Amino acid sequence: MLVKGKQISLEAIERVLLIQLGDIGDVVLTIPTIKALRESRPTSALYVAVREHARELLEDCPWVDGVISVERMRGTLLERFFHQRDFLQALRAKKFGAAIDLRTGTRGAILSYISGASLRIGRYADDGRLWRNRLFTHLVKPENEMEQYSSLHSFNIVAPFKVDAHEIDPELTVTREREMRVERMLRDEGIGSGRPLIVLHPFSRRRYKEWPTENYISLINYIGSRYSVHIAITGSVDERGRVAHLVKKARADTYNLAGKTTIGDLPAVFKKCGLLIGIDSAAMHIAAAVGTPTVTIFGPSAAINWAPRGEQHEVIFKDLPCVPCRQKGCNNSEVSRCLEELSIHEVIPVVENSLRNILPQKRR
Repeated sequence: MLVKGKQISLEAIERVLLIQLGDIGDVVLTIPTIKALRESRPTSALYVAVREHARELLEDCPWVDGVISVERMRGTLLERFFHQRDFLQALRAKKFGAAIDLRTGTRGAILSYISGASLRIGRYADDGRLWRNRLFTHLVKPENEMEQYSSLHSFNIVAPFKVDAHEIDPELTVTREREMRVERMLRDEGIGSGRPLIVLHPFSRRRYKEWPTENYISLINYIGSRYSVHIAITGSVDERGRVAHLVKKARADTYNLAGKTTIGDLPAVFKKCGLLIGIDSAAMHIAAAVGTPTVTIFGPSAAINWAPRGEQHEVIFKDLPCVPCRQKGCNNSEVSRCLEELSIHEVIPVVENSLRNILPQKRR
C-alpha cells in the first residue's frame, strides 16, 4: 500500500538504482524483482547496490547493467574519508532518476538520498518517522507479508509503480567459466564425475538455526552406507574447522569444501550436485535458484516465508506448537529446542525420499 507520494510509472526513467543491503539470501530472493524491473523497462539502465560480500552473485545476472558494492569501511580515518568521497562522486555521476530501497534500515535510506535521484522509493519503517522516512518521496507499507513467500517482499515495494511480476522463483545464471573453475576444484579435491554429488550445508552465522552436529555425522554415515555417492560439505572460510570435525568423525568418504570457493562460484558447485541438504540459509536459496533439489531443516524461522517453492524441495521441522516462533531461539536465547529435539529418525525418511527421486538406480 502506497502511504506517501502518488502512483507513477517507472517506465520513462532512464536509470534506476535498486538497493538491497540485506544478507546473501535476501539478494537471491530479490532476483525476481530485478527481472520484473528489467521487463517493465527493457531499454533503461538498472543498477543494483548490495553489500560487498554479495556482489559476485549478481555480476553474471543478465537483467542488471551494473552492480554497486557497498563496502565496509577500512583503513585510517583519512583513507576512509577519501574512499567515501570517491564512492559518492561515482554514485552521483551515474545520474539516477530513481532509487528504490527494499529494506527499512537507515543505510539504504541514506544511500538513496545521496544518490541524487529525484524519485526515492522506500519501505515504510514504523521507527523511521523522525528522519528516515522523510528521505523518501514515496513510501510503501506492504500488508500480510507474514503469509507470503519472501521473494514477494521486495516486489511489494515496486508493485505500486506499474511493475508486474510474472515469476516469483529466483534464478541464478552460472557461466561456463565458473562451471569450469568449479570442475577443476572438485577434481583437485578428489571428487570425480563417476558418482553423483550430494552436498551438505550445515552451518550458519546464526547458531539458533543449526541442527546438532552429531546428527549430521549420523546422516552422512546413513547416506554413505546406502548410496554410491560423493558427499561434500560447504561453508565459509570461518566454518572450515567445524566442517573438518564432521569429516573426521564421518565413516563415509566426505569432502571439506568450506572456503574453497567464492560466493560467486558457489552456485556452480550446487548446480553440479544432485541434492543439497541443509538449514535455513543462503545456500538453500542459491541451490534452488540453479535448479537443484533441496532438503531444508527449519527451526524457529517460518518455512512459509523462506522455503523454496516446488515439488523437488522438501522441508523438515519439529512438530511443536511454538513452531515457527520467528525468534532467535527459544525466548531469543540463541538456542532452539525445536532443532535440538529434532531427531535423525525424523530427518532420514525425508532425505531418503529425495535420494530415491534423484538416484533411482544408485542404491548400493
